[in-house]
Amino acid sequence: MALILRRGKVPSTPHTEFYGKPGLFSLEEIHGSYGFSGAWSRKLHARSYPTEMALPPKSAGFVMDHKPLASKPLQPFLLQTADIPAGQDAVRGRRSLLLGSSTVVSVVKPVRSMPKDQYFKNGEKHELFYVQEGRGTFSTEFGDLKFRPGHYLVVPKGVTYRVELDGDSAFLLLMESNWPISWPDRYLNPEGQAMMTAPIVETEIETPVFRGPIDKKGRYPVEIQHAGGLVTRMTLSHHPFDLVGWEGALYPFAFDIKNHHGIQREIHSAPPQHQTFESGKAPDYGFAICSFVSQIEGWHPKEVPAPYAHFNVDSDEMMFFSNANYAAREGVIRPGSMTFHPCSVVHSPHGDSARRSTSQRGKKNDRRAVMLDTFFENLQITETAWKYRDKGYAMSWYKMAHGT
Repeated sequence: MALILRRGKVPSTPHTEFYGKPGLFSLEEIHGSYGFSGAWSRKLHARSYPTEMALPPKSAGFVMDHKPLASKPLQPFLLQTADIPAGQDAVRGRRSLLLGSSTVVSVVKPVRSMPKDQYFKNGEKHELFYVQEGRGTFSTEFGDLKFRPGHYLVVPKGVTYRVELDGDSAFLLLMESNWPISWPDRYLNPEGQAMMTAPIVETEIETPVFRGPIDKKGRYPVEIQHAGGLVTRMTLSHHPFDLVGWEGALYPFAFDIKNHHGIQREIHSAPPQHQTFESGKAPDYGFAICSFVSQIEGWHPKEVPAPYAHFNVDSDEMMFFSNANYAAREGVIRPGSMTFHPCSVVHSPHGDSARRSTSQRGKKNDRRAVMLDTFFENLQITETAWKYRDKGYAMSWYKMAHGT
């Protein structure tokens, strides 16, 4: 993140003596990435290091569902994630659908807030949430982020957090990666600013509201994900949100999908035109996140707004439909539908949708969808994905073309 923030009280010079509270020597922590060469933040603890445990580490009593299904025939998938039952909180309620060597795609439908004074830290992957339904507060040591439908929440690996719901339910899409998640490099100038040709403006992010230190002793369990989905409980002797201040470029933030400002052109634009985030380094490894938002369709006199059939042999594609206003899948999807098209098979518009889309030349669409494309990484489905698949999807193109 190009924006370097300072919140609370920190010394001007790093690694120097500092008293954030009268008479209390502040304890510095560096939260870094890519070893010591990536984005980082320095955090000043009021009185205790986050290494001070009140109890020995132990299993949290659950693991993340990160096991792929046994081999199935190659095919495209339509997953009806809206049908997956809601339950538990924003950590224990995760249901993984797609798994790769460095990527996990899940849905989370919590029906309650996380327990009071219980926290979670993903110690093995960076996280990107998309909020389909629900509102609440994402509380971290960096401060609080309010979330609402349409929000992306970018959460660097190692952030400690607790999710509080405003109501009795939410519906979140979760994408996890071994690699940090940020803006595509091609959108940024050498100073790290978004260029004027980019569809995003980095100053439109929403940053954590810093609350000051919660300087309390006690027993505070932090459940940490590690080693392929294992979860260990470490109980700290001091509240994890005890910072007197922090400064840096590594922190969680929110970004409204409506602030992805679509770029139009006379004819159909390929997905890279719609990219919002990147994990890793495109096109070598990691994944791209694209936001399909309302915009004007192409206005060429012979424009076909529907996408062409495509066969991207180096990318597996997941697409989550936040609404059903997507002409190429008309009659097939509904809000919350997810398609998964492995790189080894072609996918295309359904039925007569390409011809029918010509009536939309130059008109504004009302779509909203999130797409994830991997780079040189194959994804596998899980048992949950298999259970909630549309069994007829692989044959749906034939049936729509032939009216059967």
